[in-house]
Amino acid sequence: MSQSNGREAGRGPGQERHRGAVTLRRGAIPSSTADQRLLDSRGRGDWKTRDAWRALRILSEFVEGFDTLADLPPAVSVFGSARSGPDTAECRLAEQLGGALARAGYAVITGGGPGVMEAANRGASEAGGLSVGLGIELPFEQGINEWVDLAIDFRYFFARKTMFVKYAQAFVVLPGGFGTMDELFEALTLVQTGKVTRFPVVLMGVAYWQGLLDWMRDSMAADGKIGPVDLDLICLTDDVNAAVRHIIEAEATLSAEQEAVRDEAVARTAADQQAAAEQSAEQPRES
Repeated sequence: MSQSNGREAGRGPGQERHRGAVTLRRGAIPSSTADQRLLDSRGRGDWKTRDAWRALRILSEFVEGFDTLADLPPAVSVFGSARSGPDTAECRLAEQLGGALARAGYAVITGGGPGVMEAANRGASEAGGLSVGLGIELPFEQGINEWVDLAIDFRYFFARKTMFVKYAQAFVVLPGGFGTMDELFEALTLVQTGKVTRFPVVLMGVAYWQGLLDWMRDSMAADGKIGPVDLDLICLTDDVNAAVRHIIEAEATLSAEQEAVRDEAVARTAADQQAAAEQSAEQPRES
């Protein structure tokens, strides 16, 4: 009986999927993802038992993310297509951006996959910065790229998306598909509704994004679906230095505003204390 390096036929290296501490390969990889099983309304027959346990699993993802990322330095989340080749304009731009952000003192957070994400992670890592990857369980498994220094694998998109926003001072969005659009418009919605304060959103790739911005101005804003000032939430550029400068300036402006609020609160407290002291001094003393 012949052997091939001690392996049975058909049992060589193949797909690999990570679920926290668990690694699944070949036939052990399920045909559906945790998100699919959670959101598929056709599987509601067992919701009283299974969904209760899923709630604990979801909670564990938030705890793991919060605990792992709590000590991150200031960071910027970078989004873009996993399908972009390494020689594309957006990947070259992402690598330059990752390096520039690292040199400016920012960690770089991506989805941890290939394409634009890998390029941004590589730029940050080679520039000596912290390169973070937040992976997601997908039917077409991508895995975490080799330039990530700190990685977390998530089952649920909504837990992962919380980490992208909570631990970033800005978003930079390069050309991408539905997932990239999802992150872009969620960020814009959070800023527009005041859920996050002065959160810079930078679009890089003028030729790619200009048509979308024209439509937002000529259709959404013109029809009153958004306000004209809402378009000011977006910075469009092909200049890496301009993108980083925009992020730094926005952070400086927010810091100055917060400092002014603190100074005003201190001054108001001091004035109230002085007024109380003067009122007490004016009251006649009992004999």
